[in-house]
Amino acid sequence: MSTTGERFQRAVEIMARLRAPGGCPWDREQSFDTIKPYTLEETYEVLEAIDNRDWPELTGELGDLLLQVLFYSQMAREEGHFSIDDVLDRLANKLVDRHPHVFGEVKADTSAEVLRNWEALKSEEKKRRAATDAGKPAGSDAQSVLSGVSSKMPALLEAYKLSSRAAHVGFDWPEIEGLFAKLDEETKELREELKALPVKSVPPARGIAGSGNPEVPAALRERLEDEVGDLFFVLVNIARYLSLDPESALRKTNRKFKRRFQWMEEQLRTSGRGPAQASADELEELWQQAKQQETRL
Repeated sequence: MSTTGERFQRAVEIMARLRAPGGCPWDREQSFDTIKPYTLEETYEVLEAIDNRDWPELTGELGDLLLQVLFYSQMAREEGHFSIDDVLDRLANKLVDRHPHVFGEVKADTSAEVLRNWEALKSEEKKRRAATDAGKPAGSDAQSVLSGVSSKMPALLEAYKLSSRAAHVGFDWPEIEGLFAKLDEETKELREELKALPVKSVPPARGIAGSGNPEVPAALRERLEDEVGDLFFVLVNIARYLSLDPESALRKTNRKFKRRFQWMEEQLRTSGRGPAQASADELEELWQQAKQQETRL
């Protein structure tokens, strides 16, 4: 019976063989940049398997995600940057260093205390890195509590992480009612900007929001985008305040919408029609029926 270490080593060796001369042509052609899209795709597939509680599928998806780590590590080893051993050492050391309440003498009885300790330790690590990087000017990103939050991640997740970092140093609403007041404020600001929209010249095409309207001036479009972005940011903060993952919440709503809309399509197909051939009133009635169907399940 193979040990976990032996299984892991086998996977590392297989990856090395695929990249070696005489290995797989496709694998040998890949670079850090070409693999990035697959990493994002595999991450979302892991999340979907978790949401579906599909354990056999999750087993495979986690393997695919681990493959990304092995792929990057093998390419880095070939270029002389680091190896999978360095990745594992850094991970193990970080786990020990960030959990002094388990491996040291620090006391933390609640998850809130653990998070406070975690943020304090990360802050100290940033200070040490900044102290060894004389080329960074004062006030640079390296010295910010927001450093390390990647701008490449999905916008909802980035907003969640940015607001969480700020909240950990006291920049937060004292109670959730303040967030709802902020939501009202941002909604009013958006509605105020909407008053500047050009007057509709023709009736909008059915089913296509905004169609038939004159083109929105660039300056106004930018202001509207700012206001909609502010609304999203407040909603993300409401989710954070309630300890909810906004990305997960929106994914669930997306799936719910898809499920209900496809049920509507099925009902219309029985009469040989599609949504485009149904009236707005009929679509609304079917939508309410779709919601009731789920309620009864």
